[in-house]
Amino acid sequence: MKTQDKIPSTKLERAVKLVGTGAKIGGNYLKYYAKKSITGNNDKTELHSSNAEDIYDSLSELKGSALKVAQMLSMDKNILPRAYSDKFALSQYSAPPMSPPLVLKVFQNSIGKSAFDVFDTFEVQSLAAASIGQVHLAAKNGQKFAVKIQYPGIADSIQSDLKMVKPIANAMFGLSEKEMKKYFQEVEDKLIEETNYKLELQRGQELSDASKHLDNIVFPQYYPEFSSDKVLVMDYLKGLHLKEYLETNPSQDDKNTVAQALWDFYEFQLHQLKAIHADPHPGNFLFQEDNQVGIIDFGCIKIVPQDFYYHYFPLLTEEVQGNQDLIQKLLKEIEIIFPADNESTVKELSDAFLKMTTILSEPFKNETFHFTYDFLDKIYAIGEEIYKIPEVKKPTQPRGSKHALYVNRTYFGIYSMMADLNAEIRTKPGSWKHDLLNYHNLQSADSELNLHV
Repeated sequence: MKTQDKIPSTKLERAVKLVGTGAKIGGNYLKYYAKKSITGNNDKTELHSSNAEDIYDSLSELKGSALKVAQMLSMDKNILPRAYSDKFALSQYSAPPMSPPLVLKVFQNSIGKSAFDVFDTFEVQSLAAASIGQVHLAAKNGQKFAVKIQYPGIADSIQSDLKMVKPIANAMFGLSEKEMKKYFQEVEDKLIEETNYKLELQRGQELSDASKHLDNIVFPQYYPEFSSDKVLVMDYLKGLHLKEYLETNPSQDDKNTVAQALWDFYEFQLHQLKAIHADPHPGNFLFQEDNQVGIIDFGCIKIVPQDFYYHYFPLLTEEVQGNQDLIQKLLKEIEIIFPADNESTVKELSDAFLKMTTILSEPFKNETFHFTYDFLDKIYAIGEEIYKIPEVKKPTQPRGSKHALYVNRTYFGIYSMMADLNAEIRTKPGSWKHDLLNYHNLQSADSELNLHV
């Protein structure tokens, strides 16, 4: 695999790389239109494939927040043509790694010692490489460790990278400057947190300790004595990423077991801890032979504010979905509708949001639920329908709480993995539903609630 001796870190270096990519994309379009004029063929498959290749090659060399955006987009199969989402999915754990000399230099500069002085053995070739850093295998006194090393200059380039990404976001999603400022600040804050390995170590210890009672979920132990703000050392966990795991043709019972473990893990985090592992792409999970799932990355944690929690998640309950007055009250609290909106806008947005939350809440309406691609397609179809609403496509003001950004991303990521597993699992709400309804002085329509979470 191609490696990098240097990561572009200055604003100029990174801008030049993107400009060069733009020129390649322009060339791809010229080829497409020339071919179209000769053959009359409108098929854009080859164009999308060439563009995806060039864009990914550029972002994978830049790494950091630029590559993180590609990683986030790869999780949503509805936003981009398949050629892009398939190529960008490589950013989850197969990005081009740093060269061995650069790896050793970064480790030495961060820890103050050579990797070979800290460990008995250290593999200079990476096990996996993603957007913020890459992982190496090391050993000491017979114990294996996973050593995550951050790409140099990544933390310092976040703000300038996002400024360059803003025009792309505006073109792709029609976001206004106010919306971009609101949501990009949330993204920037999370990316800065992801580059703080000391914070990740702390959160990894806290969340894994709080969740250790859950069935079939395993966590690595972290080692602060070997770690720094740019190097993170933990136990090495064996296992396969989701795509590799599915290629082994596991039984549906086995797939349901690992899916249930992941579902329970996220339900517990969200409704009990109010803090969620908000980066649920397949590169952050290892599926093991005994149907256990290893959770290996706590860099992106979303702390869910109490006020947002008690005004957002009730919308996923049937009791609230049948209460129009309460729906509008909650939508005001989470900034979907505003007092200045006219009656027509309020009704249009309320109806659209209710339609989306109704389908998103389908897993919570029965004891079990079967996640399929057809279910995901229904969600995407409603999303496309909602996007056509003028006040959604070109909003007069930013709509939606910034806290929903990573919460929604997490839910869509989990639903997507459940569909990949074709999972049929227990999804009936636990005691959290009673808690939410009680907060709003409502009674549950269920005679019994599932208290396993």
